[in-house]
Amino acid sequence: MARVYNFSAGPAVLPLEVLKEAQEEMLDYRGSGMSVMEMSHRGKVFDGIIKEAEKDLREIMNIPDNYKVLFLQGGAHQQFSAVPMNMTRNGKAAYIITGQWSKRAFQEAGKYTDAVAVASSADKTFSYIPDCSDLPIPEDADYVYICENNTIYGTKFWELPNTKGHELVSDISSCFLSEPIDVTKYGVLYGGVQKNVGPAGVVIAIIREDLITDDVLPYTPTMLKWKTQADNDSLYNTPPAYGIYICGKVFKWIKAQGGLAAMKERNEKKAALLYDYLDHSKLFKGTVVKKDRSIMNVPFIIGDKDLEAQFIKEAAENSLVSLKGHRSVGGMRASIYNAMPYEGVEALVAFMKKFEEEHTER
Repeated sequence: MARVYNFSAGPAVLPLEVLKEAQEEMLDYRGSGMSVMEMSHRGKVFDGIIKEAEKDLREIMNIPDNYKVLFLQGGAHQQFSAVPMNMTRNGKAAYIITGQWSKRAFQEAGKYTDAVAVASSADKTFSYIPDCSDLPIPEDADYVYICENNTIYGTKFWELPNTKGHELVSDISSCFLSEPIDVTKYGVLYGGVQKNVGPAGVVIAIIREDLITDDVLPYTPTMLKWKTQADNDSLYNTPPAYGIYICGKVFKWIKAQGGLAAMKERNEKKAALLYDYLDHSKLFKGTVVKKDRSIMNVPFIIGDKDLEAQFIKEAAENSLVSLKGHRSVGGMRASIYNAMPYEGVEALVAFMKKFEEEHTER
C-alpha cells in the first residue's frame, strides 16, 4: 500500500528518509549485531547515539552552553507537575491560558503553588492570543508560563509575553524545531517530540543551569527533579532509547535540509497555500484570528456536522488521513509539521476544492 498524507496532530508524520534509515538499521545498527531497541543504554554504542543527538540539537537551535538538554519520559503532561515542583521558591506562578494544554498545566500547578491566570482567550474558544504586553503578573511570581503553539485551537504566540523580568517557561511541543528560536529568552522550554521531532515517548527539556538546583518542593519525586536527570545526563534510569535514536536522525535530517531557517520557509509556504484557500472558500472557514494563526496546526470548519463527517471520510478514501478535529472542538484540523511535504498540502487543497464544487449551490 502506498503511503498516505498523514495530517495527524501527534503521533505525527516523520521524514521518509528517517524511516528508511531506521528500517535499514532495524536488525543491525552499524555492525553492532543488534537493534537500538535491544542494546544497553549504558553501553558505548548508545552513549554515542544520545551524545550525538544532543550535539546536533544544540547546533540546530544554537543552545548556549549554560543550558542543559534533557531527554525525558512522561510527555509534556509530566512537566506540568515538574515545572512548579522545580521552580517554586515564593509559592506563586503566572499562567497565560490559551488552550487545553495551558489550562491543564495551570490546574496541575495549582496543586503545588498559587497559580494565577493572568490572561486567557477562553472567552472566544481560544481562537486568539490575548494581549500580553502589560499583564498583571504578581511581583513575587516564580515564573510566567505559556503553551507557545496551541495544537487543538491552531494559535501561536508570534510575540513572546512581557514577563516583567520573570522567568519564561514555555511548552513548545507542537512548534518544536519549526523555526529559529532565541533560547536565551526562556528559562525553560520543553516539548513532547511526537508532533514534530520523533515518536511518542520522549520529552525534551532545555533548562538554564541556574534553575536546576536541589531547592525544590520537598515532596518532589526523585524522577521529577531536573537535577537528578541533569546530573546523570538523562541516564538516571533506562531512557526511551529508541525514541531518542529516531530524534537524533530527525536532527540530522533538519541539518541536511538547511536548518531551522529552511524549516520556517517551507512551513510558511505550506501554511500560506492552505490559509489562502480557506480565506477565499465559500464552504470551508478557518477558525483563528489571522494574526495569531499557527503554521503547524490549521483548524477549519464547514458548520454542518454531517457534511464535515462526509468530508473526513472521503478525504481518507483519497489518502488524506487524520483530518478530524480534536474531540473537544470538532470540525477538521490539518497538522502540517516539518515532515509534511508541500505536495501533501497541495493534494489536500485540491481535494477541498473538488469537495466544495460538489457541495456548493451554484
